[in-house]
Amino acid sequence: MASLVSSPFTLSNSKIERLSSVSQKRYLLHSFLPKKPTKSSSRKFKCTAIGNGLFTQTTQEVRRIVPDNLRGLPTVKVVYVVLEAQYQSSVTAAVQTLNKNGEFASFQVVGYLVEELRDANTYKTFCEDLEDANIFIGSLIFVEELALKVKSAVEKERDRLDAVLVFPSMPEVMRLNKLGSFSMSQLGQSKSPFFQLFKKNKKSSAGFADSMLKLVRTLPKVLKYLPSDKAQDARLYILSLQFWLGGSPDNLVNFLKMISGSYVPALKGVKIEYSDPVLYLDTGVWHPLAPCMYDDVKEYLNWYATRRDTNEKLKSANAPVVGLVLQRSHIVTGDESHYVAVIMELEARGAKVIPIFAGGLDFSGPVERYFIDPITKEPMVNSVVSLTGFALVGGPARQDHPRAVEALMKLNVPYLVAVPLVFQTTEEWLNSTLGVHPIQVALQVALPELDGGMEPIVFSGRDPRTGKSHALHRRVEQLCTRAIKWGELKRKPKTDKKLAITVFSFPPDKGNVGTAAYLNVFASIYSVLKDLKADGYNVEGLPETAEALIEDIIHDKEAQFNSPNLNVAYKMGVREYQSLTTYADALEENWGKPPGNLNSDGENLLVYGKRYGNIFIGVQPTFGYEGDPMRLLFSKSASPHHGFAAYYSYVEKIFEADAVLHFGTHGSLEFMPGKQVGMSDACFPDSLIGNIPNVYYYAANNPSEATIAKRRSYANTISYLTPPAENAGLYKGLKQLGELIASYQSLKDSGRGPQIVSSIISTARQCNLDKDVDLPDDGAEISAKERDSVVGKVYSKIMEIESRLLPCGLHVIGEPPSAMEAIATLVNIAALDRPEEGISALPSILAQTVGRDIEDVYRGSDKGVLKDVELLRQITEASRGAVTAFVEKTVNKKGQVVDVSDKLTSFLGFGVNEPWIQYLSTTKFYGADRQKLRVSFKFLGDCLKLVVADNELGSLKQALEGKYVEPGPGGDPIRNPKVLPTGKNIHALDPQAIPTTAALQSAKVVVDRLLERQKADNGGKYPETVALVLWGTDNIKTYGESLAQVMWMIGVRPVADGLGRVNKVEIVSLEELGRPRVDVVVNCSGVFRDLFINQVLVRSY
Repeated sequence: MASLVSSPFTLSNSKIERLSSVSQKRYLLHSFLPKKPTKSSSRKFKCTAIGNGLFTQTTQEVRRIVPDNLRGLPTVKVVYVVLEAQYQSSVTAAVQTLNKNGEFASFQVVGYLVEELRDANTYKTFCEDLEDANIFIGSLIFVEELALKVKSAVEKERDRLDAVLVFPSMPEVMRLNKLGSFSMSQLGQSKSPFFQLFKKNKKSSAGFADSMLKLVRTLPKVLKYLPSDKAQDARLYILSLQFWLGGSPDNLVNFLKMISGSYVPALKGVKIEYSDPVLYLDTGVWHPLAPCMYDDVKEYLNWYATRRDTNEKLKSANAPVVGLVLQRSHIVTGDESHYVAVIMELEARGAKVIPIFAGGLDFSGPVERYFIDPITKEPMVNSVVSLTGFALVGGPARQDHPRAVEALMKLNVPYLVAVPLVFQTTEEWLNSTLGVHPIQVALQVALPELDGGMEPIVFSGRDPRTGKSHALHRRVEQLCTRAIKWGELKRKPKTDKKLAITVFSFPPDKGNVGTAAYLNVFASIYSVLKDLKADGYNVEGLPETAEALIEDIIHDKEAQFNSPNLNVAYKMGVREYQSLTTYADALEENWGKPPGNLNSDGENLLVYGKRYGNIFIGVQPTFGYEGDPMRLLFSKSASPHHGFAAYYSYVEKIFEADAVLHFGTHGSLEFMPGKQVGMSDACFPDSLIGNIPNVYYYAANNPSEATIAKRRSYANTISYLTPPAENAGLYKGLKQLGELIASYQSLKDSGRGPQIVSSIISTARQCNLDKDVDLPDDGAEISAKERDSVVGKVYSKIMEIESRLLPCGLHVIGEPPSAMEAIATLVNIAALDRPEEGISALPSILAQTVGRDIEDVYRGSDKGVLKDVELLRQITEASRGAVTAFVEKTVNKKGQVVDVSDKLTSFLGFGVNEPWIQYLSTTKFYGADRQKLRVSFKFLGDCLKLVVADNELGSLKQALEGKYVEPGPGGDPIRNPKVLPTGKNIHALDPQAIPTTAALQSAKVVVDRLLERQKADNGGKYPETVALVLWGTDNIKTYGESLAQVMWMIGVRPVADGLGRVNKVEIVSLEELGRPRVDVVVNCSGVFRDLFINQVLVRSY
């Protein structure tokens, strides 16, 4: 019978004293970086994204144990494959214990990290090791291409192997399980109760793992009393899972005894005694100095209050409280030194710590159970840091982000997700310009961002020899300080909080101060400050208008020196600058001795801006030289100049900001030289932002660069609405052309037709349309059919020009769009088919009314068929008119959209009362399908609610109050209305989820149209090669449509794995494709390369 204990840990007094002294004295335990960069190590990195396993240079040989003295005993060979290396030390210790005792067998063992199997030589060695192995063990194998490699290798030897044990992994690998008569080869298909358990939680691998944990508790007790061999084999499998999850050397000793004694033929008849597994709490609270694990947070806090190794300040009710999320496997295997370092550092900085853990992959339950007071429902922590490096629900397997967001919204505190190095050693990370390697970025950075996670700070490394984790203490200091700072925002009164608002000046010239994409910056700042002032913040001396605010900052009479129109907020002497800026010496190689020429008067460094009470509005220094503003962008060896560094030193250490608000898209902090993801303290974005919580207003349609700001400058990126796009319209000669074409349509059968066509041709030449449309010579005789063709082509071109979308003005934070802006947005939303939601595009519905397919109309219009061009114009006008009639029902006298929900409810679904029906009844489309229209306008109604919802100011205040900001996707709100409402913590998307099925369908249409046009232009021949650029932002907006275009050109389609991730493609037959394959020359942008490494490496099967 398995014994359940709280914890196996017994600490000696010497260890308690040693850990306590760390928490009191705050000295560094270990560091891989010099305190000051020297010239020999001055930020020169090499990329090591090559070699063994592509993403790691570790080798299985460090995990290979060959017994020295066989003593004539049978040899049992064990091969294991795991995701992380935390089991390495426990397995090694267990095997060494067994070999030392030498009672019944000699054990040979070799272990592989799953990422190492990418390397061909390593994989070959793995296959060779399996050829004479007795036992195979696999755990947490969730990367499909590697799972298939493991499956292929193990399948060949499965029948010969004495035992195959696979713990939570992809179904393909789980089916390899074999223990006597017990097998999982029918996993997901068998109707037996045992297998039904695994099918219940198909939607969530986290639920799957938690179901297995429940099995651990109950099933062995039942199976023990069943007589069949199959039941006993199933019982031993569950006991094996208990041993494995227990993870300690003792548990693994007994695990190997049980499996080898039960299934290795050479040991048949040998009596091998083993102890039952020691079980640990599935979830609980753990502290390295506590006598046990706690199942009740109140008991843990009672113990905390009785500690003798801490001062009273730490026990005080006023001490900041930081919650930590840990993996139980690291604790039970003894690979917890990096956790200990974080706990000790937080306590040394005066923060109380509540470290919780879970044995499965779902941490949402423990978060709610241990961090939220069950009575008051208020959070018991001020901020939370996950040290797992994985998504809150599902870990490296299938994630459940809505469940995670639900739990974190209940908790409502800042949520940071730090990164332990898993697939790299510390040296590989330090020497790499990439920083954290792309596969790890996908698993441990991109996926937690979907939960609302921030600040991917690398806090621990891995020893390549022992596999053990170790703290990177300079990084741990940064992580802990920032976690406390975020928590302080929840505790500090609003009247005392200091906020530094940073505006940008790019290109570097005074006329560009306060610029940002699609944003009226100073009007927005004024709106924000008025709201903050009303909310209790100290905004003393705020001018009466936004214009006066501009005058204060840009045209202050006291401003002088090099930028005569900018107000100087602070003059920083060279000595003060050097004492405040610890990395100042590292800037001298590029910029010489301070103060330099930029943001300087020759003696002092100048900080531009103006202070209003506890609010400082500062101008971020220029990116580079005025004559060469892009200097730093393309130079990896460059650095920020002294003026740039002085600005952030002022904000953090003189103004003492509690938070910085970077205002608009975008500044240059996040683009400073350093690693791409996973900053070291030698990286300039990390050095510049220091310890200040960073809130960043970012355009909702630019998630790719927002992701850079999030990962490199630790920003909580809050989305703002981009202005709606409106049709460009026609003017001057183009407008005259439109009038002439209208005259031709009504008079073409009269004698004036040829004369009007002559005027159309002449006017088209004046408008330079002859460069786009083939026009006959002036005075040439043309037939009536040719006249129609010429007019149709000109008409098509001006329709194309008229329908081009242009942004309407600039957005102001806190101001929802007007009715006219809402109409422009909804017209564009209505123009797209959404088959996955059963919604037809409005133009498609209208075209069907007159017996046409909208795709045929588009094609005819493109070719200049006059009747199709005119029909498309009528469809476009009718679509806009129907949407306008719809929106006007929700508008008040001031032209604002109000009470959307109430007003929509009053007419949605009531036939003749529906405003779009009333409008269309006056057009040729009066017979449009009412049910399809109702579905479409119901969707548009939901979109309208999102368009006018305004949470941009609310989310900013939440962030400044130390609360959780709900995450949401960035991208194009036309294609993906889920981007709305704005004011969300903007994220990109799961890099393994694209291209989606909808993206592939859209890509097929685009590619087929393109190739048809190319074929027509090339004398009936398809192009052999097409060049295409893959942009990060475009693929995020469209969920991989550009990538899908590449795939469809060459004739392949994406294939999702069992967890819904796209990591491979299959070839489409030429019969299905209906044309030759087209070669594609692809140029990837840097952002696409960094965000979508899986797609760069995708391969066919």
